[in-house]
Amino acid sequence: MHATPIATQIAQAITAAHQAAFASFPPQPAPALPADRQQDAVYAGALAACSTLGFIAIDAECLASAWSAQSARTGRFDAQAWPTQAADFGLVTGGGPQAFAACPQQLGLYAVLPTAEWVGRMARAGVPTVQLRFKSDDAQAIDAEIAAAVAAVAGTGALLFINDHWRQAIAAGSYGVHLGQEDLDALSAAELAELRASGVRLGVSTHGYAEMVRASQAQPSYIAMGAVFPTTLKKMATVPQGLARLERYAALTRSYPQVAIGGISAAEFPQVRESGVGSIAVVRAIVNADDPEAAAADLMALMG
Repeated sequence: MHATPIATQIAQAITAAHQAAFASFPPQPAPALPADRQQDAVYAGALAACSTLGFIAIDAECLASAWSAQSARTGRFDAQAWPTQAADFGLVTGGGPQAFAACPQQLGLYAVLPTAEWVGRMARAGVPTVQLRFKSDDAQAIDAEIAAAVAAVAGTGALLFINDHWRQAIAAGSYGVHLGQEDLDALSAAELAELRASGVRLGVSTHGYAEMVRASQAQPSYIAMGAVFPTTLKKMATVPQGLARLERYAALTRSYPQVAIGGISAAEFPQVRESGVGSIAVVRAIVNADDPEAAAADLMALMG
């Protein structure tokens, strides 16, 4: 079914209002209009516009649904009013009865580190939040490294998150765990309940609107958003999100502590901080520095 004249006008209005912010993103193919949305001109227009503005299909659909809900809630369509209300997206706000244990709203500088030795080094340097991202296929080595990381932060005040290995993290007494979106999606309801009942804090990586909405169903302790800038550390399934998207993601997820991650160097800290996130995660900015402790001190000063 072709777009109605009203839907076309809405698409043009949204695109004109926001194209400057998303000029660096190439247009994406628009998803097919669902049968139950054929008469929803706001949804149809927003779907076309958000695809033109470079959002992949699942995020364009998420935004279109939110724009339709926002217009129904307010009683009017406003092309300037980019949706930011959690209820319009179906995003579950943090702090509910089924939420994971809370962590500080401001996690500060967040160092993602390859070994327990690095974890201890940065914890002693005063970095408030650290993550062990230890890559190995050796189960014994993983257990040993996680135990060493937990021991390394003892007495420092640093909050330690373990990437991926959540059962080992619980057994070792880690403060928290961090899971990617696919890892979270792979958990059964029983495993998620086990993780929540342990009292460990849960951080989740997200790379767009649809993933944020999905992650919110688990009510994690914090939501990480990225990759903000290009990164060579891991192959990303999505393009760098950029500052304009980060600003909008942060506005939507204010009920959670927020972590910005991905290719962020000291030069970008002021711009990233303007989004209102309470934490910025770094990898190369510390581990590739000539003086990691000095680099950490500089970055902590930039965090304010």
